[in-house]
This record gives sequence, C-alpha cells and structure tokens, in this order.
Amino acid sequence: MQIHHLPYADPGEPDVRSGTRFLLWLGRNQLGGQVKSLLWGLLLHLGIAGLPLGVGLAVQAVIDRSGGGLARAGALIALLGAAIAVGDTMQHRTAVTNWITAAARVQQLLARKTAELGSLLTRRVAAGEVVAVSTGDVEKIGWFVEVLSRFAAAATTLLLVCVGLVVYQPALGVVVAAGLPVVALAALPLLPRATRRADVQREKAGRATELASDTVAGLRVLRGIGGEELFLGRYREASQEVRRAAVRSARMWALIAAVQVLLPGLLLIVVVLYGAKLALEGRVSVGELVTVYGAVTLTHHPLRTFEELAMAYSFSRPSAKRAARVLSLTRTTTTTVTGAHERPGGDLYDPVTGLLAPAGLFTAVVCGDPDAAGQLADRLGGHPSEDPDAHVSVLLGGVPLDELPLDTARSAVLVQDKDPVLLSGTLRELLDVPSSGKVSAEDALAAAQCGDVLEALAQASADGGGDPMRTRITERGRSLSGGQRQRLALARSLVADPEVLVLDEPTSAVDSHTEARVAAGVQRLRSGRTTVVLASSPLLLDLADRVVLVHAGEAVAVGTHRELLATEERYRAVVTRETEEEALVDIEESA
Repeated sequence: MQIHHLPYADPGEPDVRSGTRFLLWLGRNQLGGQVKSLLWGLLLHLGIAGLPLGVGLAVQAVIDRSGGGLARAGALIALLGAAIAVGDTMQHRTAVTNWITAAARVQQLLARKTAELGSLLTRRVAAGEVVAVSTGDVEKIGWFVEVLSRFAAAATTLLLVCVGLVVYQPALGVVVAAGLPVVALAALPLLPRATRRADVQREKAGRATELASDTVAGLRVLRGIGGEELFLGRYREASQEVRRAAVRSARMWALIAAVQVLLPGLLLIVVVLYGAKLALEGRVSVGELVTVYGAVTLTHHPLRTFEELAMAYSFSRPSAKRAARVLSLTRTTTTTVTGAHERPGGDLYDPVTGLLAPAGLFTAVVCGDPDAAGQLADRLGGHPSEDPDAHVSVLLGGVPLDELPLDTARSAVLVQDKDPVLLSGTLRELLDVPSSGKVSAEDALAAAQCGDVLEALAQASADGGGDPMRTRITERGRSLSGGQRQRLALARSLVADPEVLVLDEPTSAVDSHTEARVAAGVQRLRSGRTTVVLASSPLLLDLADRVVLVHAGEAVAVGTHRELLATEERYRAVVTRETEEEALVDIEESA
C-alpha cells in the first residue's frame, strides 16, 4: 500500500479484543510494507556494520604496505557507503509510508464507526476521549507500527554482527556476543514503571482535553453566569497536573536513555582493554582490533532502536486500547445482515414501547421523560440502544432496521435529535446533503420559517446584503441563536426527505408564534410521508394526524390531541403541566 493509494477501499475488520491485539492486527495488515522496510533496514545496518571491516582492512594494508589491499579496502568502503545511502533513503521512505498508511487505516476505522453510531458515540465515550483517539492516538499507533520493521532490522543486524565477530575474531567476538544482549535488554526492568508513569500522564492529559472541550462548548453559558474564571482555574490546575506527570514520565525515559548510553560505553571499554591486551600478546592484529572496536561502536545505532520500540509500545498501547474500545462499540446486538438493498417502506413500529407510526401520517409522541424520549428517538432510527438488555429492533414495513445495511437504514429513517450540530461552511454546503431531490432548499427553508435567518446571513455576507446561501456559517453555528440553529437543522432534515423523519423537540428553542408556523410548514411539506415528532407542545400536537402517549416506557394511549386532552389524565398532566392535585380538582368539578 502506497500513500497515493489512500484511502483504503476497505480498512478491514479490526481485532479489538485488546489494545495489543489491535496493534498486532495493524502490523499484519501491513506485512508487505513491513517486509520492505525490514529489507532496506538490513541493507542500511549491515552497510554500517561492515564499515569497520573496511577500515580494519585499510589499516592492516597500511601496516603491511600493501597498495592492492588498500585499494580493495577503499572499494569496499565505497560500496558500503553507497549501500548505506540507498538503504537509509529507502528505509526512511518505507517507514514513513508504514506510519501514514497505518494512521490512515485507524482514521478510516474511526470515521466508519462514527458514522455507524452517530450521536450515540459521545454518549458512550467521553468527548475528550474521542478527540484524543482521533488526533494524538492515531499518530502514536502509526509510530509503533512503523518502528516494528526497523526494530526487526536492528535486532537481525545485532545477531549477525555477533555471529560475524565470533567467526572473524573468536577471542573478542565472544566478549561482544555476551555483552550485546545484556546491553540491549538492560532497560527491560525499567519499562513497567516508565509505562505506568506514561499512562498516568496520558490519562491526565485526556481529562484536561475533555475539560477544555466542555469549557469551549459551554463558553456562552459560562459567560452568562460569570463562571469563566472558575473553569479557567480548573483547567489551569488540570494542566499543571499534566505537566507534573509529564516531568515524572520524562525522568524515567531519561534514565532508560542514560542506561542505553552507559552500558554500550562500558562494553566498548572492556573490548578496548581486552583487545589491547590480546594485541600486545600477539593474539590479534591491529586491523582486527580496529574492526572489532568499530563494530562495537557502530552497534549504538541499532541499540537505540530497542529503546525506541519500548517507548513506542509504551505510548501506543494505551492509545490502541482507547481506539479498540471505541471500535468495539456496536451498532446493535444483531449480527444478521439481509440481502435487501432496496429502500424499505411502510409502518414504523417499536416493539419495546408498542409505538406504531402508520406510513404517510404525521404522528406525534408525548413522553414525560426527556431522556426516555431521546432514547426512543435513537431507537426509532436504528441506533444502538444504551440499554444492553434492549435487543429488539425497530421494524419498518415489517423489516428490522438492524438487519438492513447501514446506508440503507440511514437513507430510510433520519433522526434529528434535540441538539443538532451545524458544521462550518456556507449555507449552500450545509443543505447539500444526500436527498431524494423532491424537496428544494428554498421549500425546506420556507417550511422551517428561516426567513429571519436568511436576512441575518445576507447582512453578514462579505459584500453586505449578498446571497445568504454563500455566507459562511461558523463552527456549530455559534454566530446564530439557538432557535436559528434549530430551524436550519430542521431545514437540512427536510431537504433530505427520508422515507421516515423522526424529530426530537424540533421547536423547543423558538417562540410560540414561530412554533405554530414551523409545525404547519412541516405538516404541509411532509404530506404523504411518515413523520414522527417527539414533543409536548400543544401547538404542534394539535396538527398531528395521531398522538401517542408513552408512559413508563409503554404506549398507553392513542388518539388526536383534543381527544387525549379530554380523556387521558396522564396526557393532560404532561401537555398542560397540570399537577395531580389540580387534576383531581378538575375531575371533581366535572363530576
């Protein structure tokens, strides 16, 4: 896989049983790139390891006054230099490719999971953790996948150097072969503590990121209540905790780095002292001593890869664990996938509550518990339930939504929650969504009563009073009021024109006059299409073809708004906010 081939046509199904298994799965899926990087790394390291041999031959040739030997040594050094240049260039190229392609695979997996779960993702995973996984964690995971091949090349090189030195000069080679494994593995006892400190640092960093994200999201509210300084103090304290944890982690890694410098130096001293003794005794030649000395000196570079692998694994394992936790979230508990790819239609039925929304009608649902209403809206859209015991799928025309391909289910049923998000971009881009093509942007904006929004955007345009469709909307629509954002989101849903549209409190942020006009516009534009609105506003309920009361998780009454208002006490209590005492008085008076 090359960078210019990205994105992947299919990133695959990851092994998310643990962070380590996820890392190994990524490595296996890039086996071709890993092998290429390994081979180029071997060329690089063996070229470096061979330099002392060329230098030793050159020194010995000078001592022996052999011009031919010196020429051969020079040719060997030139050849090794070319190998080093080519190996270094190509290993870097393949290593960066492995890094980027691994990170891209993880990003595609996360994007696919985000599209699958929708708004439920941030309900199951903290927003700060989602940000951490999709940014810094992706890079750390790619780093570990990339360093695997370089580590394999370095370890293979050290093994070949030990074997080669034992064959070339057994007396000194045995010392090197015994010392190099000790030097390479000396940092292992320190790794658990370094890993724990690194985990603490990342955990505190994740909390600080989540706090910052929440603060930015609620900045307008904080300014309204004068809470900026309070939250600024909390973030300052959290950032200082991150700093202290980072310093403690850095101390351990500095100690490991010091060990990786100290022990090779001690090994080099031992080799020089022992080699000098052997040279004085005439058991080794000067050229052989220079060769062994140079080989030990140049093993420092591959030895550093051992430290880098340990650090990469320490930093990437928690990142992979977080990514695996997000990727392990499932859309549903149902695993059966039907072959139906055509857009289904018909009545929408929820077996959990008994709610039935007949095809082509405007059905309003009254639910006294806002949280239960939100969960019902998600379930109607085929989103995974937060209740692990709720395994029953919603049916559309008798077909379980859970068994439909994700894109088919999303195109058939669209859910707009009570807090819709507007992405940054122009209004035209906002309304440029997959749709049936039967509802124009102008009709949708008119039905959602967005006239004042268009005027505000026209005035805010670059040329003043220009085309509102070309005016940019800031991130999350922060430059607009809550009611304006809500109506633009409603217009976007109307443009999509799904088979079934589920709206959760679509007019909660507008005044009563505007609410009545929005309700009439939605009813007119969605005529003949299935629409389900979860609301408790009498203005909206009075326009519905049928109203369903959901109480204690069960549909207990069905009728028109006026019928239920006259006959159902629980419905009247929710819609009119009437207390039980007031209801009893009304019943006694009517009797």
